[in-house]
Amino acid sequence: MAERSNPWSLGNALRGMFSRPTIDESTWEDLEDALLTADFGPDITESIIDELRASVTRFKTTDPADLRRMLRETLEERLAKHDSTLKLTARPAVVLVVGVNGVGKTTTIGKFAKFLTVLGRSVVVGAADTFRAAAVEQLATWAERGGAAIVRPQQERQDPASVAFQTVERAQREGFEIAIIDTAGRLQTKSGLMDELGKIRRVIEKQTDIAEVLLVLDATTGQNGVAQAEAFIESAGVTGLVITKLDGSAKGGFVLAVQERTGIPIKLIGQGEGINDLTGFTPHVFVQHLVG
Repeated sequence: MAERSNPWSLGNALRGMFSRPTIDESTWEDLEDALLTADFGPDITESIIDELRASVTRFKTTDPADLRRMLRETLEERLAKHDSTLKLTARPAVVLVVGVNGVGKTTTIGKFAKFLTVLGRSVVVGAADTFRAAAVEQLATWAERGGAAIVRPQQERQDPASVAFQTVERAQREGFEIAIIDTAGRLQTKSGLMDELGKIRRVIEKQTDIAEVLLVLDATTGQNGVAQAEAFIESAGVTGLVITKLDGSAKGGFVLAVQERTGIPIKLIGQGEGINDLTGFTPHVFVQHLVG
């Protein structure tokens, strides 16, 4: 039951390890296995182990409870190196949401809209992924669930940049506080997709500044997901990451791995399928869930 209620936990491996009477070599082996299983990746795992070994030696402790505290502190310090605050003070605050198809981009927008409306913000969503036939209807459904208005294409295969323009225009005209704009995750060529995103950016920036460009990543795809998204990171001016599908995946280490690999802060995390299952990212809270 504990694992079900605490899906990011490193699980029984850590609990068993920290309940032992002393720190010995098997402790380090088990900790390494646990971190690798949780998708921290070999380099970060080795770095964490080395740092913890040095701390244990420096403080001359053999108490596993001390090691647990040190692990929490190390992870929290690493995660807190980047500012996870969403920059949404502009009015309207325009947010572009980017990412490859299949990572949960559309559902994330609906959940993000709900997250914002619960905080009392008014939200309009722009359906600028006009290349995928089902995308507009999917987004409309999730926008409605999230309590947001939606700007749809006025004709089939409408230029995505014009939909983005109309969304910002409506936000300005009707006083919406936040405008969230969906974008295509796949075109025939990667360069075509980046050109399209560049066009959307230029059109919006003639109207107002872009507050955030959020890249959605699927935790279950791990390092492969980062590789898939590198074109967005290089070309789309990404300001923050949204990690989806953390629920039940035991892949909590991916959060630290992706932030260290990209140098881009985690700003939102999704840990379930429900409309309310997207939250802001707080390193301290995350580590408490992760380590227990």
